Amino acid sequence: MRSRSELHAEFMFESLDAQGQALNLGEIVLLEEEVPAFTSAWVRQGIAISALHNHWLYTKPTILYAHFQSVEPPLQFATKVAAALQVLQR
Repeated sequence: MRSRSELHAEFMFESLDAQGQALNLGEIVLLEEEVPAFTSAWVRQGIAISALHNHWLYTKPTILYAHFQSVEPPLQFATKVAAALQVLQR
């Protein structure tokens, strides 16, 4: 059976410390062919990719889940995320 739902992206941050820093986390679903440009964009922004994996076997097209993180002010993280998301075509 085909899924008609949209795939998700999620961004969050933990409590701020005294310097305004937080652990920032994100997860996004990517098509396999989007992975190289997307991971390069994250690395250029200084955001660590902590995992890249699939949740489902035998999907067509292949979809992967990328998890990423940084420790910095959340607004700075959000700005970097917005810039890195520009590489996605869809």
